[in-house]
Amino acid sequence: MTDVESLSGLGAVSRETRARLETYQALLVKWQKSINLVAPSTLEDAWERHFADSAQLLVHAPAKIKLWLDVGSGAGFPGLVMGILLMETHPGSEVVLIESDTRKCAFLQTVIAQTKAPVRVLPMRVEKAAEDVVGKVGSTPDVISARAVAPLSKLLEMIAPFWSQDCVGLFMKGRDVVFELTEASKCWTIKASQAPSITAGDGVILKLEELARVRAQTAR
Repeated sequence: MTDVESLSGLGAVSRETRARLETYQALLVKWQKSINLVAPSTLEDAWERHFADSAQLLVHAPAKIKLWLDVGSGAGFPGLVMGILLMETHPGSEVVLIESDTRKCAFLQTVIAQTKAPVRVLPMRVEKAAEDVVGKVGSTPDVISARAVAPLSKLLEMIAPFWSQDCVGLFMKGRDVVFELTEASKCWTIKASQAPSITAGDGVILKLEELARVRAQTAR
């Protein structure tokens, strides 16, 4: 067990959970040959770069989770990893992945079928899902996550329809997080905190606990 595995929580999972994650990893390698799921340079080190990177979010998540929403899921990081981990830590919870690329959706569905993870895939753009939040997602989520989807200002526009006062946002950001927060604060009132990523030297976990649109001032 590596330090990264221990710190991310992967070192403490059951044999069943680890077997599901290893099935996921094997499918990632297989499908990568025909679909660009992740950067090719990260495939050899996928356990740390993608699986442990995703797993570290669980430390920052609330104690009670019924619905976890992951937007722009791509190859399932972090949402599908969380779906597998929550089977052990939060039985009865569900994860919803929103992804517009149909080929990536096919990959996600294959992993879900083989791991039996409590995860649903919505093959559509986030904006389309937002048109009917309860109908498509099921309810308001307890957690919303995203990795490498969009700058914070745009990301907040994407998640705003799903947000509730009891929601927590967990976003994986890089070295420009301070600039992104500054730009986002022009349109949003935000309560956020940062924690260093254990897998990316300049990466951070941005935890969002309050979100409200700044009201435009009316001219007198």
